[in-house]
Amino acid sequence: MDDRTPARPAHRSRPAQRAGSSTTLRARLWFWPSVAAASSFLATLGLLLVRPSPEATWVRWAWPSGTDAASGLLQAVASSIMTATTLIFSLTVVALQLASQQFSPRLLREFARDRVTQAVLAVLVSTFVVAVTGLRGMDPDGPLPVLVPPVVLLLAIASAGALLVFVGHIVRSLRVDTMMVSVHQQAAAALRETYPRYGDRSKDPSPELAARTGGELVTSTRSGLVKTVHPRLLVRSAHDHGLFVAVMVRPGDHVGVGSPIAEVWSDQGVGPPRHEGLDRVLATAVELGYERTLEQDAALGLRQLTDIAVKAISPSINDPITAAHAVGYCTDLLVRLQGCRLGPQQHDDEDGVPRVMTLDRDHRYYLDLVCAPVRRFGSAEPLVLTALLRMLRDCAANARDDEQREELSRQTGLVLESTDPQLLGYDAAAVHDLARRVGLALDGDLRGAYQDRAGETRSV
Repeated sequence: MDDRTPARPAHRSRPAQRAGSSTTLRARLWFWPSVAAASSFLATLGLLLVRPSPEATWVRWAWPSGTDAASGLLQAVASSIMTATTLIFSLTVVALQLASQQFSPRLLREFARDRVTQAVLAVLVSTFVVAVTGLRGMDPDGPLPVLVPPVVLLLAIASAGALLVFVGHIVRSLRVDTMMVSVHQQAAAALRETYPRYGDRSKDPSPELAARTGGELVTSTRSGLVKTVHPRLLVRSAHDHGLFVAVMVRPGDHVGVGSPIAEVWSDQGVGPPRHEGLDRVLATAVELGYERTLEQDAALGLRQLTDIAVKAISPSINDPITAAHAVGYCTDLLVRLQGCRLGPQQHDDEDGVPRVMTLDRDHRYYLDLVCAPVRRFGSAEPLVLTALLRMLRDCAANARDDEQREELSRQTGLVLESTDPQLLGYDAAAVHDLARRVGLALDGDLRGAYQDRAGETRSV
């Protein structure tokens, strides 16, 4: 037994459930098409009420034909739209299958929340709903709902244009370069939003706070992956209760039922009594879900890129060039990370009193995340090994401190150790030459690290 007081569960609050459900709904492929269908149905019911006298001039201008022609148009549009919608769903399923098998199963969420796909489906579904609802309201013995046929005609033209847009979009989306650019951009945005700059030490916790022990553990009543952590939500509650809270999980971590997610102290330094209000706020601040998101989890972007690299060098695909390009995108993210301040962050209340501390990942974690799987599966492919060493050279050229240089040197050694001894002498020499250039970059000799005969140490 230790000196800590018994752990207590953090209950999931209703605001957190609503916030998580709202984000999940918007990421669903069917959400916006369903909203468009419901809106179209209500709008069509309103249009069916507009039945002016056929003698009016504007009526003949809006629809010069009769009810039979209008019904024929609506029937033709409804049947054609169903065919087009089936085609789009088929193409989307093929795209999801291809992304899962050849790239990464963690890319499926991006396809499901793709705005272009959702917009095209919304246009098609709306057109179908308006046509079917309008057809139901046609009365051959009564006045014609004169606004329905021209609206359906315009929606049919829009649907044809949307279908062309979707075909071009899906062709672009299925390109692996497009996927890698999208992941890279989202991960870079997460880095900008999550981390302060390298020299910013305003949120560094004091050594006393970082080494504090003996608090009360708060455990989770749910399992899942940490999607986001919002420390500012905890600061106010901790201030009201006179507490200091150390959040023990990070975005991307897996949390099991009963596992600790936070440690709490009172201002007097002893474990506080139960505060149900803090439990609810903690469950809101640490949002759990069934999948990771890129909102605060830049590591997910690196994981997706390494997934693409590992898939590309698998025997079934055997595309080391794509793997090298994926490592190239990882290079930019790792260089950006070196310009960020990693480590725990302290969050103060309005009075300047520390109230919350959040943990973070370090430089070694990110380097291992990229290098470990790629060097294991690409140990017999010199194109992949040299791509990793080029990445480490670029990181070495931008290293900020000795800790970063030490980790880069460690990774270089691991790449050399994992190199297949059966490589041809020429290929092995190229790998060792780039490893030597990493060392030159670590020593500050950038000219020697990058100078080559014909650009062979930069290109793939």
